[in-house]
Amino acid sequence: MQLMRIGHTGQERPAVRLSDGESYDLSSLTDDVRVGAPVARPGAVICVGQNYAAHAAEMGGDPPNSPIIFLKHPNTVVGPYDDVLMPPGASRVDWEVELAVVIGQTARYLDSPDMAAEHIAGYAVANDVSERTYQFDVSGGQWSKGKCSETFNPLGPWLVPADDVPDVQRLNLSSSVNGEVRQSSATSDMLFSVAHIVWHLSHFLVLEPGDIINTGTPEGVALSGRFPYLEEGDTFECSVDGLGTQRQLLRRASTHAGQPAKRSP
Repeated sequence: MQLMRIGHTGQERPAVRLSDGESYDLSSLTDDVRVGAPVARPGAVICVGQNYAAHAAEMGGDPPNSPIIFLKHPNTVVGPYDDVLMPPGASRVDWEVELAVVIGQTARYLDSPDMAAEHIAGYAVANDVSERTYQFDVSGGQWSKGKCSETFNPLGPWLVPADDVPDVQRLNLSSSVNGEVRQSSATSDMLFSVAHIVWHLSHFLVLEPGDIINTGTPEGVALSGRFPYLEEGDTFECSVDGLGTQRQLLRRASTHAGQPAKRSP
């Protein structure tokens, strides 16, 4: 089962795609309708940094001994096919495919990682878009300036219930830019498992239903120096096994105050 939201921005309605041996594909009914993020208004977007050893290395650091946590503004969350807006003057916009965890039940001070599963509603694809100059050069020592620009967290296309994901630590994830592969890895390479992350976070903040946790990205980002940063007009895709593929076009943000972001159909 795949849960999703379709419709114009702010007017999305729930939809479902089912597969139980026969196909109940609703795409013929929704091809001309915008797909929104599967979570409407997350209370929090919590992110884990350097959760893959190779990615930590390409960022110039050693693997962390404890999860590195930072926050994104909830209004960074947009639909899986919406345009990503490049801030005026930005020149180092980067992609990061991630497994997103959606919390389904309040979690506080969990006794062990074994308790995490009952607090997870499901999983989705996320792109933790980053502006690296903002993240490092003018950060003041933390990362959020480079993570919180409008549209910097495409989510979806679907929310897949946790019970429909047999083993969340055995999912392949990948990204591409203009059709060329950039990242290709698996959640089995995470330093800290999904269960560990949910348990760990519950001791520092209360996780509430609808909260999103981005669990980290593997190697293969532009920051590594192996690839150029994104430019206006680039398209990029992020995929996770069983959770679907999202696709975005990068364009410059409007500098006119009060102008809403354009959404792709």
